[in-house]
Amino acid sequence: MKAINLTKYPPEDDEGKVEYKLKIVRDNLEKVEKLASQLKYRLAEGCGEAFYIIGITDDGLPEGLNEEELKKSLNILSEACRVVGAKVLRIRERRGRKGKVVELLIRTCREERPPITITVTALGNVDAGKSTLIGVLTTGKLDDGRGSAMKMIARYLHEVESGRTSSIYSRPLGFDVNGRVVNYSLSSPLNEAEIYLNSFKIISFVDLGGHERYFKTTLRGVMSREPDYVMLVIGANAGLLKMGKEHLGISVALRVPLFAVFTKMDLAPPHVAQRNLRDFIRLLKMPGVDKLPLIVKEVDDVVLAARHIQSGRVVPIFSVSNVNGKGLDLLLRFLNLLQPRRRWEENLKKPFKLYVEDVFNVKGVGAVVAGLVLSGSISEGDRALIGPFKDGGWREVRVKSIHLNRVPVHRVSPGQYVTLALSDISFEEIEKGQVVLDNRVKPRSVTSFKALVTILKHPTTIKRGYQAVFHCHSVRSTIAFEYMDKEPLRTGDTSKVELRFVYHPWYVEKGSIFVLREARTKAIGSIIDIKN
Repeated sequence: MKAINLTKYPPEDDEGKVEYKLKIVRDNLEKVEKLASQLKYRLAEGCGEAFYIIGITDDGLPEGLNEEELKKSLNILSEACRVVGAKVLRIRERRGRKGKVVELLIRTCREERPPITITVTALGNVDAGKSTLIGVLTTGKLDDGRGSAMKMIARYLHEVESGRTSSIYSRPLGFDVNGRVVNYSLSSPLNEAEIYLNSFKIISFVDLGGHERYFKTTLRGVMSREPDYVMLVIGANAGLLKMGKEHLGISVALRVPLFAVFTKMDLAPPHVAQRNLRDFIRLLKMPGVDKLPLIVKEVDDVVLAARHIQSGRVVPIFSVSNVNGKGLDLLLRFLNLLQPRRRWEENLKKPFKLYVEDVFNVKGVGAVVAGLVLSGSISEGDRALIGPFKDGGWREVRVKSIHLNRVPVHRVSPGQYVTLALSDISFEEIEKGQVVLDNRVKPRSVTSFKALVTILKHPTTIKRGYQAVFHCHSVRSTIAFEYMDKEPLRTGDTSKVELRFVYHPWYVEKGSIFVLREARTKAIGSIIDIKN
């Protein structure tokens, strides 16, 4: 136990997933029912998880409770949890003015509810150890120092041979209601179906290539997966190199909260690792990045990191070794406490929408598309629209079957990455970047649009007619600048522009965020109006 720490908490918010209690007293059964109703509200706000802090006032003052008061309060809270079907996990104790302050994580029991899924995109320079780290976390087996962990999760033979990721693929890390890793108790720790069926929470790691030649694929992975968080992986022996800085810049531009993991701590000399850590912290504090680093050294730091990372300002920094396992326990604790950032349930009543990220030709099944459900819901047997095709047209198709984490399901909801088997269309007709929509909508095939664009990096100037590659969701296509309020555009400039797809129309919507790239040019923008 640490020395007395009377640091004040922020005042309690009536909304959100955090509840303060000085002490819980049971006057009658009605008190427990009232507490249960309040608990259900906090759990709903946290998508199935809530934080309760016992022993502090609504203003955030850590008064603390003696052992008897604390025991009674926890017993009453446990009764309320049984009423709503939830589980209490004790995550941290602190000293208050008069006694103990206890922080609790409360989780809804799984039953028929799908597991909470949090998408974490792994970015970083080539050879930083992204795939190795994901392999160690998801299998529980340490690396041998020669890439054994990476080979266990590689998707293609050439990735095994080269030791470098060139594609987009996901690996799940499941936690049960008690916070234990589900993967490690399975005969096959990478069995997606078993992980899905046995987990309360799933961290879906999206592994992306770090080599410059795969940057377009990496950018598609970031834009199409709508990540909750970015895990920036940095080799402690080399520091944050060119492509790692590019990935950091994209994360900051897209306003995705991130945490950093320094790997290869067993390989890097201590003075080299410290120097590279100082350089990274200095970069985080620079204008334009403006982040607050939090070096995680103990369990208390883990709790603080999990609570504050959603703000986008705090960047937790972990140091691990995939060979000897040092630091992995703190990283796993953090991932267990990590909270969903996106409120997908708010999109449930909107029309169905899924951008095609990948397409397969499955023998005996036919065309299968994969992508993230952005809004609405769809069931087996439903009719849907897919397009636009090169002529701007759309096709009605039928959903033959649906799979979620390799488990057949009858219906899907927003935030789930699924595969849909489609009839009335062939594999050759489908293209990545097309969209599957509710067949009751009347979609527009967009050729040109107005946007507000900020130039992040460009070596010279941008004038009308300039072409770049447009990335939005899983759409990747060449666009041309037709008009700009300010001409020419240079690094740091922001302007209203009109952009036109060069080859064929796509489906994009007002308000969508996109990234432009071309050689050393990077820009970010948002669509403010559709022209046609």
